[in-house]
Amino acid sequence: MNWKTFVSGAVIGAAAGYYVNKTVKKSAYISAEAVLGGVKKAFKEEGSIDGSWIQMTMEEYEKTPIKAKVYRGGITWRKDGERLQYEFIADARTGTVIDVYPVS
Repeated sequence: MNWKTFVSGAVIGAAAGYYVNKTVKKSAYISAEAVLGGVKKAFKEEGSIDGSWIQMTMEEYEKTPIKAKVYRGGITWRKDGERLQYEFIADARTGTVIDVYPVS
C-alpha cells in the first residue's frame, strides 16, 4: 500500500466520522429526568419544592411559528409561605422551557 492511498483513506474516514457524529448529536433528545432537574433548579432559586412530575413521553407541540417535540410537567412549590402549582412545557432537544403557567 502506498502512502497516497493511506492518506486518502484516512481523510475520507475522518470526514465520514465527523458528519456521522454531527448527525447523531443533532437528532439526540435530552431525557425527561434531565429536563425536570433543570426546571426544579430554577424554581429552587425562588422557594422550596413540595413536589414535581414530568411525562416521560414526548409529544408534538405547535404554537405558530414554533413546532417542536416537548415534555410536559408540573411543579408544586412554596414561595413566601404560599403553596403554588405550575405546569410547564419544555423543548425535548434543548431542555429549554417554552411555557410556564399557573394551575388554578
